[in-house]
Amino acid sequence: MKVAFTTSNGVAIDENFRKSTSFTVWDVGPDEAYYVTTVRIAEDAGGEDDRIAARVTALSGCSIVCAREISGPAAAKLVANNIHPMKSGATSSVEEVIDRLKDVLRGTPAPWIRKAQIMDAAGEG
Repeated sequence: MKVAFTTSNGVAIDENFRKSTSFTVWDVGPDEAYYVTTVRIAEDAGGEDDRIAARVTALSGCSIVCAREISGPAAAKLVANNIHPMKSGATSSVEEVIDRLKDVLRGTPAPWIRKAQIMDAAGEG
C-alpha cells in the first residue's frame, strides 16, 4: 500500500501536513518497502481549505499519510478521500515508521489497514 510522509529532507517526518510542500511516497508491504516518488506542492496562494485540498488531491493514490502534525479539518478531508491520517507528534524517521508498518502487516493488522490493503490492491487507494 502507498504511504506518504511529510518531510523536508526525505529522511525525517518533520513537517505539519498543511504546511508541508514535500511528501515522499513509499509502497509498503509486509516483506519489503520501496520508494515510489516525491510529491511537491507549489507555494500556497489560497486559504487553509485550499492548502488542505491541494495536498489531499496530490496524495489521492495513497492509503496512509504520516505527518508530524495533522489538524482535525485536514484529517477529516483525508478520511473523506479514503486516506488514513497518522500523526507522529514528534519528528520521526521515515525508515522507522516503515519498519513498524511492515511489522504490523506481517501480523494481524487493524481492520482499517486491511481495508486500505484491499483498496490499494484493487487500484482504488
